[in-house]
Amino acid sequence: MRLFTFLQFAREIRGKKPVDVEKIHSMGLLAVKLGQICALRPDLINPQKCIELQKLYSRAPSIPEENFDQLLTKFTEPDFRDNFKYIETKPFAAASIGQIHRAELLDGSKVVIKIIKADFESSFRKDIRRMKRWFRIGLILNPRLRKVGNPLGLLAHIEDYTLRELDLLNEIKGKETLEQYAEKYKDKFPMPKLKFPRIWKQFSNSRVLVVEEITDPTLESHLESNTLEWDDMLQLFRIHGAFMFGIGTFHGDLHPGNAMMSSDRDFIFIDTGAICRVPEHIRKALFGFFFFLAKGELQNSFDAMLTMADVKPTGKTLQNYYSSMFELYEGFVGTSVSETSLTEQMMRTIKAAVIAGCSFGEDAFPIIRSLMYMDGMVLKGFPEVDLIYSMGPYLDEFSTLIDPNTLLS
Repeated sequence: MRLFTFLQFAREIRGKKPVDVEKIHSMGLLAVKLGQICALRPDLINPQKCIELQKLYSRAPSIPEENFDQLLTKFTEPDFRDNFKYIETKPFAAASIGQIHRAELLDGSKVVIKIIKADFESSFRKDIRRMKRWFRIGLILNPRLRKVGNPLGLLAHIEDYTLRELDLLNEIKGKETLEQYAEKYKDKFPMPKLKFPRIWKQFSNSRVLVVEEITDPTLESHLESNTLEWDDMLQLFRIHGAFMFGIGTFHGDLHPGNAMMSSDRDFIFIDTGAICRVPEHIRKALFGFFFFLAKGELQNSFDAMLTMADVKPTGKTLQNYYSSMFELYEGFVGTSVSETSLTEQMMRTIKAAVIAGCSFGEDAFPIIRSLMYMDGMVLKGFPEVDLIYSMGPYLDEFSTLIDPNTLLS
């Protein structure tokens, strides 16, 4: 990303005018991905701006119909179209990387064809290299950012999951991975509410994906129409939290546009190309932090976070850490997300923990980002709830996957 483009992006994010989503799209794929991250940061950006930026999850320009025909011919075998009764050339949805076209197979199956809209990879890699250069200069001028903000780690995370999304075969692998884990742990932790769309692998490749058409609304649509209930939100946390904390392998981009909910209140996970894995010590530390926090056991909660420290702090450093954390969490349990969002609180917590010696490297970004997604949905749909208290019973249930007796060691 060129410096001038980055300054334009910053003006959209920090300026007084409403966000121009189309303008951010015109700045390139990296700008869109950065905007999606910013949509989760009400601690840094005006909350109204965050809501406006959430449009980047599901609203994007589509390519002309003639371009779609050309790309479909280029990316598929000559007899590809012979497998379909019809393929609609006009897309019914578009996202930052791909767009979706309705179609019907010869056997009558209603499907959608997802196609990569352009050759994003070369321009995206170039923008990433430039952005890393600007961040390195910023770190020289302000070295403390390396510990507290770790912008290079964030960029590396964005680079990793975006490049995986550009290969649609990863979506097949991701779906199969999550299905296999759900099956493996079904006796310990059943997930009957979790579903995935069928994928026709024989018609799919890295640029084109043929998937079962799911007509159920996305969680974003449910939030917009106030049809998502609080019990639904907790069930989503139960499922996604089990993958994050208990299993350590999870959907790394589960924003409100990447999950649907049926009339039976089942959740359908889509766009599974960015599967993330978190090392055991990181997921156990974060799980232990929330597990004890929900019970009001602040000392144990703070000690659980310290298990991420390379060397456990002692003396004045340890006392400063405890003082900061007790001050930060005094009266926190029992407050609603509209009073203090989880995202904002977590950023302050990470800062205190880093000063005490905890390491939040690239491996921690996926799980923190997923927590931000959850917090953003709660903030939008249920601003008056006490999220930490509500999480308590589900955190207890995760003990089938993580032994609470090991959280402080």
